[in-house]
Amino acid sequence: MRQSIVINRRRFIGATVGALSAVAVPSLIPGKALGLNGTVAASERIVMGGLGIGPRGRTDLNAFLKNPEVQFVAVADAQAARRQAVKEMVDKHHQNNDCQTYRNMFDVLLRDDIDAVLIATGDRWHTMASICAAKAGKDIYCEKPCSMTIAESRALAETIRRYGRVYQAGTQRRNIGNFIFAINLVYSGKLGKLHTVHANTLDPRTTHDWLPAEPEPPKEECDWDLWLGPCPWRPFNQRYVNGGWRGHFDFHGGGILEWGSHTVDLCQWANKADNTAPIEFEPQGNQVHAVYANGVKLIMRDTGWLGLGTCSVRFEGDEGWIETG
Repeated sequence: MRQSIVINRRRFIGATVGALSAVAVPSLIPGKALGLNGTVAASERIVMGGLGIGPRGRTDLNAFLKNPEVQFVAVADAQAARRQAVKEMVDKHHQNNDCQTYRNMFDVLLRDDIDAVLIATGDRWHTMASICAAKAGKDIYCEKPCSMTIAESRALAETIRRYGRVYQAGTQRRNIGNFIFAINLVYSGKLGKLHTVHANTLDPRTTHDWLPAEPEPPKEECDWDLWLGPCPWRPFNQRYVNGGWRGHFDFHGGGILEWGSHTVDLCQWANKADNTAPIEFEPQGNQVHAVYANGVKLIMRDTGWLGLGTCSVRFEGDEGWIETG
């Protein structure tokens, strides 16, 4: 099974995001299980599991489920309500009751029938979950950011290469028409010589404060220690697990890490700097100013300029500028 889908998997991840599934063969075999009527045979689907599938993860999951090459079979999450929501979503789509739920991600990673995983935990878990998945022989689609630190990024890249896995991060802006248009305008020279690129990164600041302590729920309802994962312990507060972890230093890298995964990446693209990075950084209030080796300035700020959405970028040359979002 695994050898027969290597090419399919690479083609598949390049086209969307996902994984193929082998399902149990019933005593009466429906046509779709054999690949009849334009469907993908069960033996040729990619089997997929999910780790930490909350609101954003369910958006990703919906994209997976629309692909006929995918069979989603399992989800792990520290919160019971989220596990159940994913199971209901998957079972409704596949018209069965086969999606298994787990509290611990290793129960998914240890399943031999799973080829790839969707990782949509909070940022704190992205690197560790991805490394564990690669070592378990799974291909990976992980929400951005890939990591919380440079050291984590290097460890992740090294692990993916060593184990020969397919890894894709959730940065899709380079495939969107308005950004492609803006980049082509820069490359055409119509803006003149590029000198400054601006990235809306939302608020780059985080806090070291703790929210007030609240009673921990039962582990089966929400496993707080498991939710914290690699982070230092702190007392439970429901706001954290409801998405309020953003803005807290232990859990979140701030807007530059979170939103800059999109907008700074676009600035890198405009400056043809994919294989490098700025060499100087200077914080200025809620902005960060940086300079590339070629002299182009990068300004990371927490707002846009023309109200063109949260994911706005601006490219300035000596003969004109363009902004889009």
